[in-house]
Amino acid sequence: MLKEIKITNLALIEELHVSFDSNLIVFTGETGTGKSIILQAIDLLSGKRASAAWIREGEEHARVDAVFEIHQRPEILEALRDMGVDTDTDGELLLSRVLSKNGKNRYYLNGGLSTAKGAELISEYLLSVASQHDHQLLLLPRHHLDFIDLAGDLWGARDTFGIVFRQWQELKKKYDELRGTEKAKEQRRDYLSFQLREIRDAKIRHDEDIDLEIEKKRLKGSDELRRRGGQCYALLSDTAGEALSAARKELECMAVIDDGLQKLAGMVAEQSYVVEESIAELKNYLEEIPNDLEMLETVTARIDLLQKLKRKYGASLPEVLNYADGIEKELTDLESMEALIKETKERYDEVSSLLSQKAAELSVKRRQVGEELALAIKKELKSLCFDHAEFQVFFPECETEDFSQMSKLGWDRPEFLFSANPGEPPKPLVKIASGGELSRLTLAMKCILARKDMVETVIFDEVDAGIGGKAAEAVSEKIRELAAHHQVICISHLPQIASGAQEHFLVDKNVCNGRTKTIIGKLSGHERVAELARMLDGKTVSDQSLAFAAELIERNSGKISVHED
Repeated sequence: MLKEIKITNLALIEELHVSFDSNLIVFTGETGTGKSIILQAIDLLSGKRASAAWIREGEEHARVDAVFEIHQRPEILEALRDMGVDTDTDGELLLSRVLSKNGKNRYYLNGGLSTAKGAELISEYLLSVASQHDHQLLLLPRHHLDFIDLAGDLWGARDTFGIVFRQWQELKKKYDELRGTEKAKEQRRDYLSFQLREIRDAKIRHDEDIDLEIEKKRLKGSDELRRRGGQCYALLSDTAGEALSAARKELECMAVIDDGLQKLAGMVAEQSYVVEESIAELKNYLEEIPNDLEMLETVTARIDLLQKLKRKYGASLPEVLNYADGIEKELTDLESMEALIKETKERYDEVSSLLSQKAAELSVKRRQVGEELALAIKKELKSLCFDHAEFQVFFPECETEDFSQMSKLGWDRPEFLFSANPGEPPKPLVKIASGGELSRLTLAMKCILARKDMVETVIFDEVDAGIGGKAAEAVSEKIRELAAHHQVICISHLPQIASGAQEHFLVDKNVCNGRTKTIIGKLSGHERVAELARMLDGKTVSDQSLAFAAELIERNSGKISVHED
């Protein structure tokens, strides 16, 4: 149960620290004093989305800390240990959240950093909030299935079904794609075969296009190569060659006379032989220079073919060859398409059958829960002054073989039907329920779910909206009944509810140094009487209203007998 809450710099609250020691706690106060900020703070602890605009003007951070007693909750202790949270804290849990102007949020469990998901998981064991938002959820049929699955403890089965549904979706997508490919298989096969032949018939070599460009350039310049090569040959053979040869012979003769010329004679001889070899090599080159226009046309045509292939299949010849390899693989896959389709179809049919079975099983359980829930809500409503109310959970019939109507939640699309008046058939809530009726329906639903989820603390935010008189007294009794099993915190405008509080807090606001801030004070004795009288009569409080307020407190105090588990 919630033992303490401390709120700092949140909206109108500068600093607030409240301790709780009982099962039924009520917050009252004029509209606009900041009662909803308390609920907002508690919502922050459970991982709800927050805005930096909620931080008190002029401050950089807002913080909410709450201490819960959990020594008799082994499931919470186990969850905390699984998350690596220190549990050696004398059976208490400190849950904290810090908001920053920069948009960053921090969560803490027993002083250690946590994630939003971790805080949300733990808060599910601790808190259950019934607010005006819950009233609106009751009006939306798409949320009715959530209520049923919560009431029937079917959330685990629902998640398991969701896993099978996703498997079915993936197989269906794969099967549909394969069937689509099968229809175009022959056309695709012909197209790929044509591409493969076009590439393979070209007998491409890696970097062949580079060699061909060099050859093309040589063929186009063959006349000039021949002319200039001939001139070089003439100069080397007629002039340089003969001169070097003659000089070599003279030096050889001189070296016979003077040994000191041996080295020079050898060097000139070596150059002479080099020139002779160069002349011979140049002669061979000149003889091999092509002079074939057909060859130039052939090379040019080959280059054009390779360029065409590169434009169609890749930026380079290696890429074209890789593309051809990919085609061969795809053609091989097409050959095995029938076997793959058959295998996928068998698996798809198997999962479809399992999905249908799981959906049917879940649907049967939901319909059973729907009947039990309807009876339980009618019983709760009767205790809330709906003596002749009718409540039904309507499940539209659906074609259970039509998977197009299936969702990750199954086939079921239940809707809550309600009638407050005898003789009137139940109709959808959105069409007939008033604000007061919705308040009591929310309370009835929350009472049922609170027993199911076994959270310690149940919070009601103005669940009394739109009701009064006998209905208000009935709601007050129901809340006191719930407080026998749970800690109940109410934000209320009803004196009937406030009169039964074990702890009564007044929410007010004042102006200090030009700043408005929310303050909270715990009431007792004549303070409670005065506050209830204000709730009854407004600003003009009479002796009669004071007397009636005192009577209400006397009548409703001490009616809670806390049940020990």
